Order: sequence, then structure tokens, then C-alpha cells
Amino acid sequence: MTALLIRYGERPWTRQLAIFLLASLVFALFDFKETLVGDLLRPAIGEPAESGLHGALAVGLVLGFLFSLNLAFLRLLPYAAQIAVTWLELLLLFLAFFASFDLSYEFIGRKIGFLIAQGAFTTVYISLISIAIASVIALIAALAKLSESAFAYACASFYISFFRGLPLLMQVYLIYLGLPQLGFVVDPVPAGITALSLCYGAYMAEIFRAGIQGVPDGQREAAAALGLQHVLTMRKIVLPQAMKLIVPPTGNQFIAMLKDSSLVSVVGVWELTFLARTQGRAEFKHLEMLITAALIYWALSIVFELIQSRIERYYGKSDLR
Repeated sequence: MTALLIRYGERPWTRQLAIFLLASLVFALFDFKETLVGDLLRPAIGEPAESGLHGALAVGLVLGFLFSLNLAFLRLLPYAAQIAVTWLELLLLFLAFFASFDLSYEFIGRKIGFLIAQGAFTTVYISLISIAIASVIALIAALAKLSESAFAYACASFYISFFRGLPLLMQVYLIYLGLPQLGFVVDPVPAGITALSLCYGAYMAEIFRAGIQGVPDGQREAAAALGLQHVLTMRKIVLPQAMKLIVPPTGNQFIAMLKDSSLVSVVGVWELTFLARTQGRAEFKHLEMLITAALIYWALSIVFELIQSRIERYYGKSDLR
């Protein structure tokens, strides 16, 4: 099948046939007999659960035909419309998959407001505070690692190596459970923020360092020729240009932090994952709460992805060179 796609990929009809056969084989292997398509084919294949191999093949052929027909339809649309329609189709399939589990939507409706108002809000503000602190730590560590001072380089490299080498969950436990043994009692939220800030500050320090080093040396040489001091050169010339390289991976780090903030639930912080677990336990409806929390995390990630793309476009259009 792969050879067919490679050999005849330039011919539309053979490519379409190869996609149809490959999709049919995949649908048949995953056995979609006990779905809506299987029920519709009941007059031809009999009882779907008892139809065996011929039932799986029949359902696979029908689904493969619908899949290839959908691809042919998408090719008729503009590029942006293809993306929008594909997203909509995947979302509907996603929702249909979970709807098949006979979830209690009345229970979800009663709890979703609390999950958003308490859980999502706590998740977002912990992430925002942590990313702000992590950015400051990362900038200091990056500048220290780029400095000519052996002491500053050693401190920065030790910090980066240590906090990148430990699991984030271990760092949360060390701060929340370990420090009280030394006489420093830290509340759950500050402990979570501290752990996230230190961990992501170490990762982002390398991003900042790479962004600063990505600015051409000619920019620094031109600043030195004009008699600008090193601090002014970094603040006015190097860092603004480095932002174009720093912003995209930093945005990815923030989205990752948004999800990793769920780890602070182990110390009792009432963030989204903690509430989804506890609210679902009350009436033994774990799946309802976990799916709802997953969709909220996804929605938050999409919002911040859009914000990130706007910021990237801003720096992309800015003439900083």
C-alpha cells in the first residue's frame, strides 16, 4: 500500500484509490462494527457483534469510502476553510466518542461553573505569577551564564543543571514537605509557585541565552563603536532583538506550565485537576469531571496560543534590526 502511494502519488485517481484502500484497512483492523455504521449495515451483515471478519471488512469499506469522499470534498475548499472544516469534524468526532459513554450531563452542568470559577482561575493565576517570576530568574541566569565571571557562570550553570535534573513533582515535595523539617513552613500555593518558577526558570534560562546569542555580533560592535556602555547595549539593542527569538519558545513554556500546574494539586491547592478529582469522587463520576477539566485545559491552551501568535506577529512586524 505504501509503495502504491509512492509510485502513483502523482495521479489523482490512483492516489484517491490508495487512500481509500488504506483507510478501509485501518477501519477494518480497528473493528468499528458496533458503531452507527454497523447498525445501518445490519440488513447486509446481520448482527454487528456476531458478523465476524466480513462485517468488519464491510464497515471498513464504508468508512474508508466516506473518509476518501470527505478528503475529496475538502480539496474543493480554500485552504483556510479546509482547516476550519477539519477542526470542526475532529471536534464533533471527539464529542461523539465521549457521548457514547453515557455521561451525566446534569452532573457536569452543576459542577462546571465551580470548576471554572475556582479551579481554572487558580490554575491561571498560579501560572501567570510563576511565568513572570521564572522570566526574571531566567534572564538573570542567562546573563550570568554569558558573563565573563567564572563565579557567575558556575552559579548559573549549577542552578540550571540542578533544577532541570529533578522532576517537577520532586521539587514541589522538597519545598512543601522538606522545608518545614528545616523550620521553614510554606503554604501550598506559594510552594507551588516557587517550584514552578524555579523549574521553568532553569529551562527558560537556556532559551534566553540562545536568544541573546542569536543577535549578530555586529550589533554589539556597532554599539561599542558609538561608545555605549554594556548595560545600555543589552537593554536598548540586544534584548529587544533577542525577543524575536525568545517569545515563541517562551510561549510554549507557558502553555506547558499551565498544564504542569496540575502537579501542585498533590499539596492540596484547589486548582483545576484537584477539584476535578475531588468533585468526581463525591458521586463516583470521575469520567465526567476529568473530561470537563480536560476540555477547560484545552480551551485555556487555545486562548494562550492565540495570544502567543499575536505577540509573535507583533515582534515579526517590528523593525528591530
